Amino acid sequence: MILITNARICNEGELFEGWLAIEGERIADIGRGTECPAAVRDGATEVLDAAGALVMPGVIDDQVHFREPGLTEKADIFSESRAAAAGGVTSYMEMPNTRPAAVTIDLLEEKYARAAEVSAVNYSFYLGATNDNLAEVERLDPARNCGVKVFMGSSTGNMLVDNEQTLGDIFRLSPTLVATHCEDEATVRANLAAATTAFGGEIPVAMHPFIRSAEACYRSTAHAVELAHRYGGRLHVLHLSTARELELFEAGKPLEEKRITNEVCVHHLWFAAGDYAERGTRIKWNPAVKSIADREALRAAVRSGRTDVVATDHAPHLLSEKQRPYLEAPSGGPLVQHSLPAMLTLAGEGIFTVPQVVERMCHAPARLFRIRERGFLRKGYFADIAIVDLKAPWRVVRGTEGTAEERIHYKCGWSPFEGVEFSARVRHTFVNGAHVYNAGRINDAVRGARLEFRAE
Repeated sequence: MILITNARICNEGELFEGWLAIEGERIADIGRGTECPAAVRDGATEVLDAAGALVMPGVIDDQVHFREPGLTEKADIFSESRAAAAGGVTSYMEMPNTRPAAVTIDLLEEKYARAAEVSAVNYSFYLGATNDNLAEVERLDPARNCGVKVFMGSSTGNMLVDNEQTLGDIFRLSPTLVATHCEDEATVRANLAAATTAFGGEIPVAMHPFIRSAEACYRSTAHAVELAHRYGGRLHVLHLSTARELELFEAGKPLEEKRITNEVCVHHLWFAAGDYAERGTRIKWNPAVKSIADREALRAAVRSGRTDVVATDHAPHLLSEKQRPYLEAPSGGPLVQHSLPAMLTLAGEGIFTVPQVVERMCHAPARLFRIRERGFLRKGYFADIAIVDLKAPWRVVRGTEGTAEERIHYKCGWSPFEGVEFSARVRHTFVNGAHVYNAGRINDAVRGARLEFRAE
């Protein structure tokens, strides 16, 4: 049994001094105060002194792109799951736009099989919807899969679902939550045409939030919400980026009772349009990083609960790709190793509280997706745990520079946070009771498990 002592525990809205015991894959016990019962202390085979650090549930990231299969020069499940472990992320849900895209049950199961072989943390995978795979959507097992992903904006291959009858059928017939990328394609194309007229082929990256505009996001999100109301499906809108979209969602209602939910990503909470001048295409995402007013509205929504979960949309590309001119540079960037330090740094600045960060990144994803026995520090739950030093400043540096704890683990070797100083540092990560990350060292023998979900 592993005993964690001298901890500052954050769980279910409370911060308290306490201790926690791990036996096998599970949390054996948890308690308050500096002294644990003698029976627990005497039964421990290993004691980890947290030295007053924050002990919290591991982060559950509901939106990542680990690029396997087909795009493994950018990232793969092995590399990015290790980066997740280094960032206190113990479970992830991965997107289907790989090569080939995961648009059939058979292709989806191939990804699960690969993750079972190499993933350092727990995993689930979305099935991708297309205009012609409704039969596959209907076959999806809601107890063993996180959801269906629908691109209601521009994407690659055949994964742009733009047939209205198909969209309605997906919301009506999907046995699982439907997660949507919402940007109105017609609006984006019109804005791009206008920018091309103004700038020719040399559009500055600062035009990105005008091309992928707030109006494009609002139109598409409003359409998705209307479809969910009309057909009764469970809708989860990914990566909100605007203040106006927030108007479409309820506040003050328990998450378990919501049929329509949303996510905001760390980059939309950290960066704003003024950062394009310094960081250029390294912060080019879809949807775009927008105005300071939008960022402040999203931060307020995290505090109030109008935003349900915080995730990353971790989407690595080679730095050589990101350094291309605006029109050629792909959208997306690696984030999963740095999301928790970033959010806890914002908490240290008074923008959020630590319990709010834990609620949106750990508890809420577990509630929203109905994940079995994860997301909380509860006796009998799986021991998915992050230990974070809240007063350990460090700076994000390129590639393998810096100390072992500061080293970037993304396969692409770069971060949009380079040069940023965080105040919080992940010291330890446990996955199913196994000590996968220990102060800069990753235990490559640890393997995560497939997430399981409660039925409706």
